[in-house]
Amino acid sequence: MKLPFLLALLGTLFIPMNSVAKTESLVLGGGCFWCTEAAYELLPGVKKVISGYAGGTQPNPTYEQISTGTTGHAEVIRIEYDPAKITLDRLLEFFWDAHNPTTLNRQGNDIGPQYRSIILYADEAQKAAAENSRTAAQATFRDPIVTEIVPLQKFWPAEAYHQNYFKRNPNQGYCQYVIAPKVKKLTEKISGGK
Repeated sequence: MKLPFLLALLGTLFIPMNSVAKTESLVLGGGCFWCTEAAYELLPGVKKVISGYAGGTQPNPTYEQISTGTTGHAEVIRIEYDPAKITLDRLLEFFWDAHNPTTLNRQGNDIGPQYRSIILYADEAQKAAAENSRTAAQATFRDPIVTEIVPLQKFWPAEAYHQNYFKRNPNQGYCQYVIAPKVKKLTEKISGGK
């Protein structure tokens, strides 16, 4: 084989580092992670959403442990996104539309500290963005926002059956009566239909 052919072949096998889209992540919780996962999957620029647990002390928690409300963890999602296509500010702005941040330890019929409103920041820039976003959002709510803004210690991915739950179980009762209407409302808002 000739050298130009080998170089051309190698060029197809390796992607230059500068052509790989940079991704960043944000961890937050707004009630049931099935709902928040389905909501954030609507946004262009979001590459992946992973349901999980964070904010507590129990190592490697299970859904059954979280459901007791005694682990300190909240049901959260980790959003992996392309900052060239969607900003951190836009993700945070969407957060206030995707749930009710004025109810302490609950979203609708989901009650307990595992359903609290929470933003877990990875660095000081995320902390400042979250605090600024919360201050701006407060003007749109009559009741005080109770969202916690705390440092992320560790994100624990939830069990496989929780991932992509709405997409995999659209006919399940909770999905039909809770998630589907929320997704419809948010889709209309994203498309400008309010």
